[in-house]
Amino acid sequence: MNKLVRFQLSLMMFLEFFIWGGWFVTLGTYLGYNLNATDVQISTAFSTQSWGAIIAPFIIGMVADRFFNAERILGILHLVGAVLLYLMYQSTDFATFYPLVLGYMIAYMPTLALVNSVSFNQMKDPAKEFSYIRVFGTIGWIVAGLVISYVFFWDAPSARQEGLLKYTFLMVSIASAFLGLFSFTLPKTPPTADKSKKVSIVETLGLDALGLLKDRNFLMFFLASVLICIPLAFYYQNTNPFLSEIGVENPTGLMTIGQVSEVLFMLLLPFFFKRFGFKMTIIAGMLAWTLRYVLFAYGNSGELIFMLLTGIALHGICYDFFFVSGQIYTDF
Repeated sequence: MNKLVRFQLSLMMFLEFFIWGGWFVTLGTYLGYNLNATDVQISTAFSTQSWGAIIAPFIIGMVADRFFNAERILGILHLVGAVLLYLMYQSTDFATFYPLVLGYMIAYMPTLALVNSVSFNQMKDPAKEFSYIRVFGTIGWIVAGLVISYVFFWDAPSARQEGLLKYTFLMVSIASAFLGLFSFTLPKTPPTADKSKKVSIVETLGLDALGLLKDRNFLMFFLASVLICIPLAFYYQNTNPFLSEIGVENPTGLMTIGQVSEVLFMLLLPFFFKRFGFKMTIIAGMLAWTLRYVLFAYGNSGELIFMLLTGIALHGICYDFFFVSGQIYTDF
């Protein structure tokens, strides 16, 4: 991989996760303060991520894999996303906001697979190379959080009351438009599916992959993934509002400690794979989730704030050791 391609892929990953981290972390807080959303409405808004993930295979399987280069679909989806994010910035009530966030998640979730596809297509050994590209996505998430808390102070108590968190959507709308245009300059990643073959709804939905469940190792990984996604959903939905409500200052900025940890452990992944293997690395990630919630249960914003900060810092092990390792494992 030459330096230009490495730079392109790194910037792609940076922007991909800067966009997501720039609004998703504070979404629960924004909905509560800006749109006076109920707890049920907030949960409904976060569930759009799941709907986007369910619909994503149609976009990937029926369009990207068969007819168009991955980088072009990536560009189109981010340009559409930029428009939707701008409309979300202008929303004044939940009834208007919800269809926009649903539409955005349907457009955004496929891009997570597309950036990986573009990256893997340029790599000879993903197990060694991918983490050094993917780490820039984590850096993008960190930068987004620091900008919100320490540059614009949008999550400060007074700013939350004034509704300034809405500007996070404007910020990421601009970033999404840039990434959309930039995507058309990325290395060409042609369709992988055979166009002469008849489109199968089973293959499009990825249901043919269920055959992999016959492999005991893959079955255990699948079941573990389903279970781990439950605490993951609670973490993204409730951590920022939780920290805000108990009086922790600069909650969005402090949450980037988790991404700093993620950068460190992302770079260490090749070592852990070589030293302990995929299985032990993934198990360590699962155990870290348990420890994290124990720390959250007993920590507070006073003398025990170190427990909250430690729980946040465990994100590197929680996310990298399970989800990034899983992405690499399933690509093999």
